[in-house]
Amino acid sequence: MPAKLYSNSRLKRFSLLFILVFLNALSSFCQEGEKAAVEKKYNPTPTILEHIADANDWHIMGHVHIPLPVIIYDMTAGNWEIGMSSKYPVVEEHEEASAHGHEEATESPISGYVMKEGRIVSGEGHQLLDLSITKNVFAMMVSAFLLLLVFITVAKACKANAGKAPKGIQNLMEPIVIFMKDEVVEPNLGKHAPRFLPYLLTLFFFILFNNLMGLIPFFPGGANVTGNIAVTMVLALFTLIIINVNGNKDYWKHIFWMPGVPVPVRMILAPIEIIGVISKPFALMMRLFANITAGHIIVLSLVSLIFVFGNAGESAVMSGAGAAVAVPFTLFISLIELLVAFLQAFLFTMLTSVFLGMAMAEHHHEEAH
Repeated sequence: MPAKLYSNSRLKRFSLLFILVFLNALSSFCQEGEKAAVEKKYNPTPTILEHIADANDWHIMGHVHIPLPVIIYDMTAGNWEIGMSSKYPVVEEHEEASAHGHEEATESPISGYVMKEGRIVSGEGHQLLDLSITKNVFAMMVSAFLLLLVFITVAKACKANAGKAPKGIQNLMEPIVIFMKDEVVEPNLGKHAPRFLPYLLTLFFFILFNNLMGLIPFFPGGANVTGNIAVTMVLALFTLIIINVNGNKDYWKHIFWMPGVPVPVRMILAPIEIIGVISKPFALMMRLFANITAGHIIVLSLVSLIFVFGNAGESAVMSGAGAAVAVPFTLFISLIELLVAFLQAFLFTMLTSVFLGMAMAEHHHEEAH
C-alpha cells in the first residue's frame, strides 16, 4: 500500500511537472505569436507625426514628393550646401546606424547629407543650420500670396464701387474687416486704433488663412503651419515687443512699483507682474499651437481607423467597417475645425489688442483719490 501511494505521488508530481512545462511552452508560443501579430499591424503614428512636423520636401502620396529648395550652413565644416531636396538619398529607420558614423556614409557622393524623416541631416553628425524653404515656409508663402491677391482685389473693388453696394469678394471680406475694426480693435485701443489696425488685421487674416489652408487635404493645403510652435512663437514675440515698446509710464509703474500698495507688498508683486509680462504672449503661443495641432492629430487618427481596422488593406471588410466609423466622425470634427480656425485667429487678435490697450491705458490715481 505505501509503495502504491508512493508510486501515485510520483506520477502526480511528474504529471504536474509535465503540465507546467507544457503551459510554459504554450505561453512562450503565444507571446511570440502576439509579438508577430503586433509587428504586422498598421501603425498610424509615423504618418501622423510626419504630417504635423515640418519637412524639406512636400509628401503628396505614396512615393510622390515635391522637392523644395535646401539651403544649409554646415557649422562643423564651415560650408554651405544648396540644392533641391530630391538630390539627397532617403535614409530609412533601419539604415540609421549606417548613416551615422560608418565609413560608407562618409563616402557619399553628395557630401554625406541625407534625408531622414523628412529633414536633411549630416551623415557625419555635423551641426547644421537649416535655412531651407521647408514645407511650412512654402505654405506660408502660398498664404501670403493669397492674402495679397485677395486684398489687392478688394482694395481695387472698393475704389471702383465707391458709394455703391459691395459685390463679389469685397462683399465677403468687408463685413469681416468692419467687425474686427468696430468690435475688437476700437473698443480696446480707442484713439490708438487707427495706428494699430493694419497690424492687427494682418495678424488676424494671416492666422485665419493658414488655419484654413491647413484643413485642405491636398497640395498646396494640409501643412501644419499654425500648429508649428516656431510660427506661433514668432507671432507671440511680435505681440510681446509691440506691447512693451508702446507701453506708457503707467504701464511700467504698475509692473515695478504699484501705486497705492504698501512697499513690502510691492516687492512681492513686482516679480509676479514681470512674469505676467512674459506669460501673456506665452499663453497666446501655446493656445494657438495646441488647438491647431490637436485638431490635425484627431482628424488623422480618425482617418487612420480605416487602415487600422483593415490592417493597411489586408481586409476589405474591416476597412469598410473602419470607414463607416471614421468618415462621419471625420466630417464632424472637420466642421468643428472650421470653427476653430476662425475662433483661434479671432482670439489671438482680440487678446493682442486687449493687452496692447492695457499697456497704453492712462491712469489718473491722483484725481481718483
